Amino acid sequence: MTIWKILLIIAGCIALFLGILGIFLPILPTTPFLLLASFLFLKSSEKLHNWLLNHKYLGTYIRQFQEYKAITLETKIVTIALLWFTICFSVFCFIDKWWLRLLLLAIAVGVTIHVLSYKTYKKDNK
Repeated sequence: MTIWKILLIIAGCIALFLGILGIFLPILPTTPFLLLASFLFLKSSEKLHNWLLNHKYLGTYIRQFQEYKAITLETKIVTIALLWFTICFSVFCFIDKWWLRLLLLAIAVGVTIHVLSYKTYKKDNK
């Protein structure tokens, strides 16, 4: 195995970690990191790429997005709900500067618009 492949695997693992972290931290974008991990594993390790695409939870998410450029309604709802809960909790419990509150709320609006801009994946009629 070449040093280049090892570096790609390490970068893929970091992207995967950030993608998984993004599931729980709405500030981090899950999809781009998972797609990046998939790409990096594709270029470096067929075994890791297949593992990721066949993963019980992440694999379906990645394949649906790659094939249809769409997100399920459930994923949209959970993402937006967690985003707003986290941002509002931070804004009203920890942040005392008005400009920082506005910035976080603006980020939440932007991320919400971004998530809603994707098509909704429907299992029946795709």
